Amino acid sequence: MTMQEAFLQKACQAARAAGHIFPEYAACEAALESGWGLSLLATEANNLFGQKQAHPPLPGTETIALPTREYLHGTWSTVQAYWVKFPDWQACFAERMRRLRTLASGWPHYAAALSARTGEEFIQEVSKSWSTDPHRAGKVLSVYDHHGAVFQKA
Repeated sequence: MTMQEAFLQKACQAARAAGHIFPEYAACEAALESGWGLSLLATEANNLFGQKQAHPPLPGTETIALPTREYLHGTWSTVQAYWVKFPDWQACFAERMRRLRTLASGWPHYAAALSARTGEEFIQEVSKSWSTDPHRAGKVLSVYDHHGAVFQKA
């Protein structure tokens, strides 16, 4: 089993345990967002989605300050951000779903993602607001297309 297959299986199990509506696709999102679990944010904070600190901060939430690249005004820029630290991957996936549900009333793409009928539709919708990368959805779906067979082995 490759490192990428092992990551996807572990992430999918954590997503499923957290009640994610499309755990296989969420695992592919996590692979893209966390550099296959090797990013500093993933290794130091179990944060697989680049979940920034909420405003106001959630009670009892630990954070870590790290730079990030954001696509702003048509160009990539590096900015400092505060990120949520999670005790484990399952907590990360659970918080991700909680945020999507909480924000759905004000963010139409999140509402559409939560009512999606397919994983592809979920990715297309959630990617419109989750990230500043205009090519995020295609990148996530490419991970699924290249590695999706691993979910049949799990």
